[in-house]
Amino acid sequence: MDPQRRTALVSVGAAVALILLKLGAGVPSHSLGLISEAAHSGTDLIAALLTFFAVGVAVRPADVSHQYGHGKAEHLGALAEGAILFAASCLIAWRALTQLVGNRESSVEATWYALAVIVLVIAIDLSRTIVSWRASRRYRSAALGANALHFGSDLAGSGAVLLGLLLVRAGYTRADSAAGLFVAVIVLLVAARLMKRNVDVLMDRAPADAEEAARAAIAGIEPAVSVGRLRMRQAGARQFADVVITVPPGAAVGQGHAAADRVEAALHDALPGSDVVVHVEPAEDEEALRDRAHAAALGVPRVREVHNVSVLHVGQGIEVSLHLKLPGDLTLEEAHEVATQVEQTIAAAVPEVDSVQTHLEPLAEAGEGKRIDDDSAERDVVLRIVREITGQEPRALRFLNTDDGLVAHLTLGLEGGSRLADAHARASEIEERIRRVRPEIADVVVHTEP
Repeated sequence: MDPQRRTALVSVGAAVALILLKLGAGVPSHSLGLISEAAHSGTDLIAALLTFFAVGVAVRPADVSHQYGHGKAEHLGALAEGAILFAASCLIAWRALTQLVGNRESSVEATWYALAVIVLVIAIDLSRTIVSWRASRRYRSAALGANALHFGSDLAGSGAVLLGLLLVRAGYTRADSAAGLFVAVIVLLVAARLMKRNVDVLMDRAPADAEEAARAAIAGIEPAVSVGRLRMRQAGARQFADVVITVPPGAAVGQGHAAADRVEAALHDALPGSDVVVHVEPAEDEEALRDRAHAAALGVPRVREVHNVSVLHVGQGIEVSLHLKLPGDLTLEEAHEVATQVEQTIAAAVPEVDSVQTHLEPLAEAGEGKRIDDDSAERDVVLRIVREITGQEPRALRFLNTDDGLVAHLTLGLEGGSRLADAHARASEIEERIRRVRPEIADVVVHTEP
């Protein structure tokens, strides 16, 4: 028999002995405190039996049906123990209150043998609390830890019963009922704490201490490893860690595998006996992050234009900054709401980003353009420049008078095999020549086509 089950079996024997002792002294002396403690020990017997069988199941290795092992059997046993404690404490509290507020005098007799039994019970409670606590620490067993906590509450309750009996001998006949109520309150608090802790484990609540230790262990790895995600849960004494790490896009398979090995080794050192799964993903480059942030921002209503999107690596985090163009008639409060929505949308679409900064700009309202009555002077200059540079007439040329000044719209026909860079260079040269010769032309828009 393994040490964990042997410890639980000792608790079973102790619970049986305590029930016989408390009933043997409590019934003849009519002590509600002792009888309540006997009922409490009855729950100890059931709890110890549950622990005995739960620990036996929990130590079984993983199998086809239970691929993560059987560790949660301990928490099921501890949860059942908590439920039993809760029911017993409610019954004890009800009985004690009826005696405290009723008119009937208590018939308790604080006999010498009742005092001797409760002193012996205290000694037994103290010894088994120490044994179970040491075993739970050594084997990191939730069920044995629950037993130690339970036995500790028994110790406090037994002390209260002893005090109550001594007060009864001094003439305070209701002190025994008060001691019984005190025992019930202790048991209620212990049961609530016990049930919450084990429900958290059964619901896969992330173990905060273990997660903190895991993050600290990964942070200490050299060379540094970038963590994309860390998820943890617990079953019995074992921790389960699911880690996603990122490596540079150009990293070789062997490099990614070596990084995963370093993470596993660090977590096994920090959390002995843990089950660690590491998934390696290539880190997304800045251009991809920028495109995703740009697309997310454009999807927000009332955003008319997005530009100057920057991705910055600040420490271990990533920040995105961008300029937003919004309708000029929005109030500052409305514009701020749009910016906040953009930041939230980017954070949801690009979870790698830790912070989003937005710069707000008003979108220029559409202006009115009118053709000028006489454009012959400007037309002659533009046609001459185009012929000198391209050797042919433009396909289209028109002038518009706008709020910003005179604008020339020019369409050039170039060879279909021309490189885009060459076409752009010709268009730029024409724009520059026109601006230099006729500076009163505010803007020149050159469109090239094959």
